[in-house]
Amino acid sequence: LVGDALGHPAEWIVVPVQRLSPDFFDLRSGVAGQWMQMLVNYRLRFAVLGDVSAHRARSESLDAWITECNRGREGCFVADWDALRARLAAPAR
Repeated sequence: LVGDALGHPAEWIVVPVQRLSPDFFDLRSGVAGQWMQMLVNYRLRFAVLGDVSAHRARSESLDAWITECNRGREGCFVADWDALRARLAAPAR
């Protein structure tokens, strides 16, 4: 995925929530952190597309992490394509 993005003029990688393993949503596994660090190293931003409310409800730490991601500009969790388009069109904070 990263190799494909680097071969094109991409700034963002968008991954449907259904494509992520359950380990991604278990912060103790380190999967999400490793993934994010790799994307930051390659100067790529990420968006997780879809409903993550069930995952957020199961973990306070995951909920806080998603909230923090959504405050920044390097990544976000959005419900649908319209929300992603709105996020990308918003002025930088």
